[in-house]
Amino acid sequence: MSQQQNATTYEDVLGLIQKVADQTRKTERLVRKTAKQMKETDKRMKETNITVGSLGNKVGDMVEKLLGEGKLVAQFRELGHRVKTHSQNKKFGEEGTTDCGEIDLFMEDGDVAILVEAKTTLRKDDVTDHIERLEKYRRFADAEGYPKKRLVGAVAGTVIAENVINFAHEKGLYVIVQSARAVEIMPSPDGFVAHEW
Repeated sequence: MSQQQNATTYEDVLGLIQKVADQTRKTERLVRKTAKQMKETDKRMKETNITVGSLGNKVGDMVEKLLGEGKLVAQFRELGHRVKTHSQNKKFGEEGTTDCGEIDLFMEDGDVAILVEAKTTLRKDDVTDHIERLEKYRRFADAEGYPKKRLVGAVAGTVIAENVINFAHEKGLYVIVQSARAVEIMPSPDGFVAHEW
């Protein structure tokens, strides 16, 4: 091998080593940047979990207020529903099946059950979702051979737009509004009849 070939090879090797060193530095910077982004993402996920958890607590607190301070059971009794028992977060059906879900507040007497969905801000989609939940619960109860009850639906919220109240009433649902001072079942329009599932 000639001296010129050795020099070229030596220069090539040095050039290759320099390229590898440059690429290693770029990779290290990228790894540090990715680690920093992952740390920031982890922090945001923790903050989101805290926010979601506090929203769940707000709905739970709201249901407690509906029952306690709001005297919701007494208000339904005034409407002719003889509520004797109630439970919160009633799960039904086998998870993963089409007829499963959770009811925020389940009130019943002998032949009627009132299923309430509570949201901090109630939207039309929440009303539609609750109607589907009522239908699922009806299918579940019938399939399980539970004694036949008339199912009545209600939706509750701290913030409810007028068009959502009207939509829920059109669908035959009671509407419950919670404010800082009270909980009240909204007056139903003339001719309102609670829909039964």
